[in-house]
Amino acid sequence: MLIDLSELLSTDNKKAEYTTKIEMDEFVINDSVYPVGDKGDVILCIQNVGKRKLTVKAEIHCSLDIPCDRCLENVNQRFDISIAKEIDMSRPSGDNEDGEEYPFIVENSFDVERFVYNEILVNMPMKILCSDDCKGICNRCGANLNTQPCDCDRTELDPRMSKILDVFNKFKEV
Repeated sequence: MLIDLSELLSTDNKKAEYTTKIEMDEFVINDSVYPVGDKGDVILCIQNVGKRKLTVKAEIHCSLDIPCDRCLENVNQRFDISIAKEIDMSRPSGDNEDGEEYPFIVENSFDVERFVYNEILVNMPMKILCSDDCKGICNRCGANLNTQPCDCDRTELDPRMSKILDVFNKFKEV
């Protein structure tokens, strides 16, 4: 959804409120594609505070299906984001004095989908887990250790101790 800001910028202290649904079906980061599970509401309140400066207050509610970092099972990650930003429209490049760019502003239009994408990207957790005690997958056979046990030998020996292990194996009783 594109919002035309021309009328809003023409009058100081003019305020406009918008409510829309998220339109994107999938969230793409580099080579990863995450389906949007719950296309919640985006509530925007944009106000012209004078001298071509806008304040944007927004609430974003949605969820993404993201694989667990340990077992690769899909996790429904909920995003409930509240934002308050000030945008200086008098700058030609669409950035403010802090160096923050606003790619969701194109001329006098506000791209809601691009705004939502940027905010989800900033609020994306570093690690997604299906549960705190997720066991992950077996590095030998690939079995999900949360749902089934495997018989693989997962003991990892310190390579610095290999000579001592050879001595023990040489004198082991058969």
